[in-house]
Amino acid sequence: MKFRKLNIIHVFVFLLLLTDLYSQESVEHKYLKGVQDYSEAGYQQALDEWLDIYNTGYRSAELAYNIGNAYFKLNNIPGAILFYERARLLKPADEDINYNLGVARSLVVDRFEEIPELFFIRWFDFMALLIPTNGWAKICLATFILFLLLLSLYIYSSKYRLKVIGFWTALLFLILSLSSLAFTIRNKSLVYDSHEAVIFSPSVSGKSSPDASGTDLFVLHEGTTVIIEDEVGEWYEIRLSDGNKGWVPSNSLDII
Repeated sequence: MKFRKLNIIHVFVFLLLLTDLYSQESVEHKYLKGVQDYSEAGYQQALDEWLDIYNTGYRSAELAYNIGNAYFKLNNIPGAILFYERARLLKPADEDINYNLGVARSLVVDRFEEIPELFFIRWFDFMALLIPTNGWAKICLATFILFLLLLSLYIYSSKYRLKVIGFWTALLFLILSLSSLAFTIRNKSLVYDSHEAVIFSPSVSGKSSPDASGTDLFVLHEGTTVIIEDEVGEWYEIRLSDGNKGWVPSNSLDII
């Protein structure tokens, strides 16, 4: 009987599965170690454990929320706001995340009169964040397939009643598919291509131009949330919640 050689593809797949399993166990171990450290008031140790996980590319609302809590316990308000905001993008309706974010924001020095956002835009963003990007994409694909099947029913059926049912239900699923596509694109934009940032410098001046010689327009303090409008070299043009704009060094903030 001949000995069968081990298929290199099978070995590769097995190693990938083994690596993934080890990675998951390592993440779980680090996460639980962080929870234990946090419960014993070892906030810096817990933060280090959780940031190690975050820096590997792992993302979850719970992880970002816990990192925010650790930063808050260490009196690092910008860090707390940054990770509460990241957690909120993944779970916009979570009461604990929103409450803690509100508490952290109340400790920020800067206060601006915000330009009210249109209700439709707030509602659209909230809906887009209710389901992850991949979830919306799957819904989009499934509803589009149903649209094609029902459209076929409308085109090829010889019965008038089935044609009517096929037409209107196909139209409904087409609307659902296009809506899901819009939510997919918006979710990706909000979560993965965020233009919001948190000021980390204790204080930074907003300049009239992207260089140190520009006129000082305003002064911002750590923890203030801004929107990035443009980038030139090592400078960002930012917009405040009251609509004012200025340029700040890129190392003075961290993107959400």
